[in-house]
Amino acid sequence: MPKYVIEREIPNAGKLSPEELRNISQKSCSVLRGLGPQIQWVESFVTDDKVYCVYIAPSADQIREHASQGGFPANRISEVRTIIDPTTAEA
Repeated sequence: MPKYVIEREIPNAGKLSPEELRNISQKSCSVLRGLGPQIQWVESFVTDDKVYCVYIAPSADQIREHASQGGFPANRISEVRTIIDPTTAEA
């Protein structure tokens, strides 16, 4: 199943309160339950003005549908081609 990184432009995302982040997360999970088990939210990284989310999904279209139903921006959806880490440097 493909993995995607979604870039969401959310002004002042880094200033969202724990309650606001919980509400956003609850909305996302609710939409995911409705879309079925093939789309999964792995994790998200919150920066000052963007949120970068990692999802597993059958297609970018399903990511767009999640964003649409949840009222979330999905400014850029990129399919992960390869994952590397420090062990990649080992022979």
